[in-house]
Amino acid sequence: MKEWVEQARRGNAEACERIFRRFSGMAYAAAYEKTRDAHLAEDVVQEAFAEAFAGLEKLENAEAFPGWLRTIVIRKAGRLLRRKRIPVLPIGEAAEAAADEGADTAKTAELRELRSRLYDSVGRLPSGQRDAVRLYYFEGYPVRDIAAFLGVSESALKKRLFDARNRLRSALHVADFSAAFRDLHEGGKNMLHIVNGDHTAKLVREAGIEGEVLVWRELYPFGPAFADMEEASARFARADVLERELGIPRSVYLDGCAEQERRLRELERYEEAVLWFEHDLFDQTMLALLLNRIGRAKSWQTRVSLLCIGEFPGIEVFHGLGQLRAEQLKTLSGTWQPAGSEQFELASRFWAAYSSPDPEEHVRFLEADSAALPFARAAFEAHLSRLPSAEDGLGSIQRAVLEAAASGAAGPIELFRRSTDKLVALGLGDLEFWRHLERMAAGPSPLLSVSGEGAFPKYGRAVPDFGNRKFAPSELGRRILAGEAAAPADAAASPEWAGGLRLAGASPLRWDAPLRRIAEPNS
Repeated sequence: MKEWVEQARRGNAEACERIFRRFSGMAYAAAYEKTRDAHLAEDVVQEAFAEAFAGLEKLENAEAFPGWLRTIVIRKAGRLLRRKRIPVLPIGEAAEAAADEGADTAKTAELRELRSRLYDSVGRLPSGQRDAVRLYYFEGYPVRDIAAFLGVSESALKKRLFDARNRLRSALHVADFSAAFRDLHEGGKNMLHIVNGDHTAKLVREAGIEGEVLVWRELYPFGPAFADMEEASARFARADVLERELGIPRSVYLDGCAEQERRLRELERYEEAVLWFEHDLFDQTMLALLLNRIGRAKSWQTRVSLLCIGEFPGIEVFHGLGQLRAEQLKTLSGTWQPAGSEQFELASRFWAAYSSPDPEEHVRFLEADSAALPFARAAFEAHLSRLPSAEDGLGSIQRAVLEAAASGAAGPIELFRRSTDKLVALGLGDLEFWRHLERMAAGPSPLLSVSGEGAFPKYGRAVPDFGNRKFAPSELGRRILAGEAAAPADAAASPEWAGGLRLAGASPLRWDAPLRRIAEPNS
């Protein structure tokens, strides 16, 4: 620490970055403890580090930096709170809101209840014990670093943890608090598993695969994509679209982004990070963004490994890891492969192309060598297939839905099943799919006719009557399928965005699959 601080005093940017990576998580935990708001805590951390780095000459003892930083964080948090008195959504509530709605088994309910009691019990600990527990168990920092940050000796910190465990053991009515915590939180491991959904995270835990689990909650195939998704303007733009189109509350999305990005910045705390992703566009966009981010801020002390599959023995139509049982998933443990410079570079090119507003950038990606990520090219082709076809104006989603409806899939669940079986390369989720149906049934030139009552489902809003609705191709939809007409340019059926491409407008883009080019209508 002393050497890093001395180098930072001389303006060494790498030393400043190493100090930030080592202590930003603890600073965030301290800031969040005071503010109870993810966004304010992020602001506090940024301001505190800026002040600390600017004032390093005032710090006489370099070894005292962690405790000095904590003092600045606490002071900044108090000032910011006095300036911004706004209602907040606690991270715990945001995470709970984003949890898998289908996970309603008795076991899940029991675990949620115990987890809630755990967080409540930790919140009632004396402040010194509370900070120690959160940093050691929840964040996984070593005793040495926590002691320095809190300004106490290692023996005093161990005593705080001992006393806290006794209190929590009694409050939670468990014989071994540490074991109970591992079951609930998977904290303190040397491995991090990054997965694409809560159900996969649940399977990883049920399979007994050691390590912490980070669920990356995003759906990059829907809404706008930007080159730098960490930029506030990009995040807010996506938040607005997702709230308007899918009903995801802006606060839930923004708080979720802040929390998962905080966890990603702490990657170097782990010996190994394993990315569990599938072959479809939903996962490949997520994988590209994560590898791009990790590659740009890579700590070579952390091994990064990939587990990417497109099939599994015994499953005819493989949609993803969520189809597996825990014992099947366990057979994949240890089969991951190391990620190297080729994977990081290709992921960077993938994301740059996918998020670009220039159609030619998207086409050029298909012409490049993508062997380093075997599923990247097929996923990117699936992405472009969503654009209205140069032949009849239908994108792949609209065509699959119309064909399924024409074949007799009238109810929404059966329509979803048949359509997504044809669109495996996209990895469509139900919430996104319902929005596509809604668009296809809307506007002056609908592609679907709909009967029955019940609004289209949105995030967090159950619509029991929706299952009784019936769908069929409209007159226009039937004519398009018969090759007698094309979807008009102003049809509302197409999505507004496909990655960085804006599809809405008087002259929407068209995908010419045989010629592998994007063109304007009639060009």
